[in-house]
Amino acid sequence: MYPINEIFYSLQGEGYYTGTPSVFIRLSGCNLQCAFCDTDHDHHTMMSAPEIVEQVMLHPDAPLIVLTGGEPALHIDNALIKALKLTGKIIAIETNGTLPLPDGIDWVTLSPKTAFQGGMSLPCVLTSCNELKVVYTGQDLSLYDSIKAQHRFLQPCFIDNPKQRLIGLQATVEAVLNNPTWRLSLQTHKVLGIR
Repeated sequence: MYPINEIFYSLQGEGYYTGTPSVFIRLSGCNLQCAFCDTDHDHHTMMSAPEIVEQVMLHPDAPLIVLTGGEPALHIDNALIKALKLTGKIIAIETNGTLPLPDGIDWVTLSPKTAFQGGMSLPCVLTSCNELKVVYTGQDLSLYDSIKAQHRFLQPCFIDNPKQRLIGLQATVEAVLNNPTWRLSLQTHKVLGIR
């Protein structure tokens, strides 16, 4: 059984797969306490792997499943990944990298939180990923030099205050221009007002 916060269908709003129709499986709970987290970790329903697959298959043409949280690596296992593989969809995960991952995941988005208050309590143990997505608040990017990634994205931290949000966006754009091995990622789902 897995603690499911929600399962929903939307567009991937961030990183490499931005704009891709996706089924999101949000698991409840996290081993970090980042101030900017937007997940209600107290709310969840315990679901079996077949129940999760049944919900995923309500959207048979969606090419992508995104395991997210919280920290999905707290709960996922080989049995769930094996069940999700039967859907024929790409299985992606968004993880803070503090826990090892089961086999069979097709796309790993690593978003380490070691540069943030609440995220420094555990080290990042993953050393490679498909996509490194860093929430940028001005930290030294050399912190991430040891992580092997096919794609590197800087993403401004979304702040409710429009003026502060613009300052963060401008700083992130400047950081990408000064470090051209990185690309800009925006939370387009928030810009569009979708989930």
